[in-house]
Amino acid sequence: MVNFVVNIVPFFAVDFSAFPIYSETTLYKLLKPFLFALEPETAHHLGLGVLGLSKPFLPLVSSLRAADKSLERTYWGLKFPNPIGLAAGLDKKGELVDTWEKVGFGFAELGTFTAKAQPGNEAPRVFRYPAQRALINRMGFPNPGAFAAAQALKAVKESGDWPVSPVGINIGKSKVTPLEGAVEDYLESLEALLPYSSYIAVNVSSPNTPGLRKLQEAKPLKKLLTALVRKARKKPVLLKLAPDLEDKALKQAAETALAAGCVGLIATNTTLSREGLPPGRYPEGGLSGSPLRAKSTAFLRTLSRFTQGRVPLIAVGGIFTGDDVREKMEAGASLVQVYTGYIYEGPGLPARLCRELLEKPFIVKKAKKTK
Repeated sequence: MVNFVVNIVPFFAVDFSAFPIYSETTLYKLLKPFLFALEPETAHHLGLGVLGLSKPFLPLVSSLRAADKSLERTYWGLKFPNPIGLAAGLDKKGELVDTWEKVGFGFAELGTFTAKAQPGNEAPRVFRYPAQRALINRMGFPNPGAFAAAQALKAVKESGDWPVSPVGINIGKSKVTPLEGAVEDYLESLEALLPYSSYIAVNVSSPNTPGLRKLQEAKPLKKLLTALVRKARKKPVLLKLAPDLEDKALKQAAETALAAGCVGLIATNTTLSREGLPPGRYPEGGLSGSPLRAKSTAFLRTLSRFTQGRVPLIAVGGIFTGDDVREKMEAGASLVQVYTGYIYEGPGLPARLCRELLEKPFIVKKAKKTK
């Protein structure tokens, strides 16, 4: 496999815009049937492996980037080359931290990491629905643990290949830790991973760790976020929210987060709803992809109304096109993240989204300045 990649990648290391039939998008369309014939997790690991092996050649592929000054954003003192980010969950171990900006992302969020190493839930735990461009996952935060992840990230940083664009670190609760021990568990992850983060994203909204979403309630959320913000040593702390919160609970969670010192909110995680899928029986887990788009946008619009521009919002959910990005921004987002869209559209997605944004003006509801 290594020899294959080393020999084949230079062939494609050209400006594909001059040869659209050979674009990385076309190449992915040719490979996609093979990848989708594999079990989803197997395809995922294979894809990450090939991407990692291709890293030395990625800077040569100009069509993977759409650099333009008008796409740059600055929030929390961090410069984002473009507003398209990688959502947490795709690079669960942070093993490609030095690769994501090379394929066009303006920032990347790694994890989710937990204090204790854990294998996650039993397989199968990822399910594709190609006709709906959707996924259901019940992964359960498989990761090497915060300390091991920190050691791996330290090695990359010391190698001098650390990305220029922001790196978010997403942290969650270890499955073996009871809810009453959640604060200490999150703090352990924060302490280990803080040196390798541009910002910290607090995940209390995954549906795949039993009881985790209870931490979105006002009292435990205030205790957790207050402790994390205090220990973050002025680095930005953001809260990631579930799209299944009712308006009253959403407003309460948002107000609690801002009062505790969070400087941004991420909307949204996956949903327990099966709206947008054909009638039938489906596995447990969170639904993402196109069926989530309208729900996450409506949620974002409500959240934007509650927060009134006090902090930047990051939108996630069902983003496949520039119009999808534009929709999120016009609903109140400052930045966006993709995951399922990347699985279905391939490595050319971030640059394509940027190019589509440049094709016609779009509205960005700018948040008030944050320190």
